[in-house]
Amino acid sequence: MTKRELIAEVGKRLGLSRSKAVAVVDTLFGTSGILSSELRKGGRVLISGFGHFELRRRAARDGRDPRTGRRIAIGASTGLVFRPGKPLRDLLNKKR
Repeated sequence: MTKRELIAEVGKRLGLSRSKAVAVVDTLFGTSGILSSELRKGGRVLISGFGHFELRRRAARDGRDPRTGRRIAIGASTGLVFRPGKPLRDLLNKKR
């Protein structure tokens, strides 16, 4: 699902105009939205029944350039991790 499709679906389900649906989606997921702001502060976002988003720090390490085989230094980084909640996992793993 793309952002455009998400906006259309939110608008349809809530009976909102496209501009209001855009505002809802951007408030939650935009670069200055609720999720981004909380994660930027280093917090976790827990959505009961859905899952949680958190940041994981990766330490600096040595790697290998696959083209040349030479060793390279890979800097420390931060990655976003999503862990689904039990209701979502059960829904996705339900037998058909």
